[in-house]
Amino acid sequence: MIEWKEETIIDRDIETIWSLFSDKNIKKIMPKVEEHTLVEKTETEVGAKHQQSYREGKRVETYIVETLAYEVTPMKKHKKISFIIGKAFEINLNFTLEKIDDNQTKFIYSGHNKGVNFVGRAMMKLANKKGNEQVVQDFLERVNREAMNLES
Repeated sequence: MIEWKEETIIDRDIETIWSLFSDKNIKKIMPKVEEHTLVEKTETEVGAKHQQSYREGKRVETYIVETLAYEVTPMKKHKKISFIIGKAFEINLNFTLEKIDDNQTKFIYSGHNKGVNFVGRAMMKLANKKGNEQVVQDFLERVNREAMNLES
């Protein structure tokens, strides 16, 4: 299993950054997501399910993303999602925003990727830890960049 927890300070207000995690903006922070369609409940509640298609090179994987946690207060925003990709990997992602002041927000990105069958577990043992760390850093930078590009 690969686990991570990284954080960064973004010089934008919490509401502006949180809007990046809405359905209409998800492709801005996850450009490899080609389709993101709500199939159950609403996007702002626990138990919501989305059908998502993700492109990796020429291959497109389609899977169901379930919202496991959803918390919105003036000082904190949190969303936890989970999905199984390729019938081999369970991925849990946590996006947490904490208000520092009117112009700064702490963004905490954590999660894990684990094999759910023999093939997935074997591939996890061969996984490039440095490569995963780079993917996490790239995501933090993309959220920061996109937050700076949004209108307040």
